[in-house]
Amino acid sequence: MPSVRDPSPPAPARTYPALAARLLALAPSCGPVRLVAVDGPSGAGKSTFAGHLAAVLVGAPVVRSDDFRVPWDADPLTWWEPLQASVLDPLRDGRPGLLRRYDWHRDRYGPAEEVPPAPVLIVEGVGASWAGSPAAYRVWIDAPRDLRRARALDRDGPEYASAWDEWGTRETALFAADATRCRADLLVDGAAFTSRRFHAYPGASSSRKSTSAEGRPPESSV
Repeated sequence: MPSVRDPSPPAPARTYPALAARLLALAPSCGPVRLVAVDGPSGAGKSTFAGHLAAVLVGAPVVRSDDFRVPWDADPLTWWEPLQASVLDPLRDGRPGLLRRYDWHRDRYGPAEEVPPAPVLIVEGVGASWAGSPAAYRVWIDAPRDLRRARALDRDGPEYASAWDEWGTRETALFAADATRCRADLLVDGAAFTSRRFHAYPGASSSRKSTSAEGRPPESSV
């Protein structure tokens, strides 16, 4: 799968506040909520990017695939069904979701916490923007494989190298079958963003363009 670092010349830097304003102008997609999906391969920088975006979307909850128990050898979309049942279905009805985040160190789920029907919900993880996601806006983040692998093994430990490689095969198959990257509204360079700015490239599918309440394309002022 091509990296977002392939295009030339380099894309201009963009800001999180501008992206946040664009997101708040979108029509809700899950009950009263605008679901923003942050997707891409392991180690691309999804969690960090989602955190930077949430920091400017004050009060926006973040739900991650890592909040669910997804074994290394599992289907990458294993987390979607419990997300749907515990969070998305209630939000669609205008009710708070209830999430018990999985503690990977203790191998157990934590206490239930409320996920309110806020204006924006950020859902981050492999498969967050798959075809079945009720996303108002889809962000795809990628970075060179060697960098992604180094990040992942630094996070999880070198003993997981083989597991990460096998996981990569499964996530690549998912992305290819689902045409995930082609559906994205925004393509982000996962090797270059900071807490203040990120670099976005053209290339999102022309067949699906999210629009604001005024009918403008989502990236026109990001």
